[in-house]
Amino acid sequence: MTEGGYSKLEISNLKVEYYAKNQRTVALENVDLKVEDGEFVSVIGPSGCGKSTLLKVVSGLLTPAAGTARIDGKEIKEIPGQVGMVFQNDALLPWKSVADNIRLPLVIKGMSKQEQDAEVKRLLQMVGLEGFGHYHPKQLSGGMKKRVALARTFAYDPDIYLMDEPFGPLDAQTRVKIGEEFLHIWEHVGKSVLFITHDIEEAIALSDRVIVMSSRPGRIKAEFKVNLERPRPFYDIRFDPVFKELQKEIWTQMSSEE
Repeated sequence: MTEGGYSKLEISNLKVEYYAKNQRTVALENVDLKVEDGEFVSVIGPSGCGKSTLLKVVSGLLTPAAGTARIDGKEIKEIPGQVGMVFQNDALLPWKSVADNIRLPLVIKGMSKQEQDAEVKRLLQMVGLEGFGHYHPKQLSGGMKKRVALARTFAYDPDIYLMDEPFGPLDAQTRVKIGEEFLHIWEHVGKSVLFITHDIEEAIALSDRVIVMSSRPGRIKAEFKVNLERPRPFYDIRFDPVFKELQKEIWTQMSSEE
């Protein structure tokens, strides 16, 4: 709970509809979800179940047909300043250097050039990109681009991180490495996260809770609390018996939706 007694994010009786070629599609229906301050919640479900649609509502990019989404008790009616988005596509500006991509939120905040330089240096160190500030995105590997995107979001310092399969395009080895680095940083930052993924292992390794959605129209069909201590070794935790049992339970829920 926040100081005012509200959940950081509260979604109530949410319904989202799309209209195309005179046809109505219900993407989400009767969705209720809370994310507490500092909590990491992952959402998984079959393709087309409305996971990304849920993020669009929270980010103010989509208006629901019914229900509400609130941050700190205030209904979201426009793009809220408290959220930071990380997408599959890193959305880096190709004509700007790594340092200047990270610098953008700092410029918007009105920080002095000296403050910006110090913060960019700190963030480059935090994501393991010291010495790459002058590079451009086309010169980077997929994993390095992801680090830049994460650093830029950390520079913005939102209350809630909205992450739409951010590690999806990466190869398996890089995905584990970046996931481990992000988890380590997040455990120190301690902000709320709503994380979309198809990967059950990733969801368990990262999260405090895992939400399973049904096929369209997307509803929350199950919720699992991840009773694994933090800090967590992102890779080794996968061999823990508690992890394996939880993975089996979530897989059973997921497989019934195929």
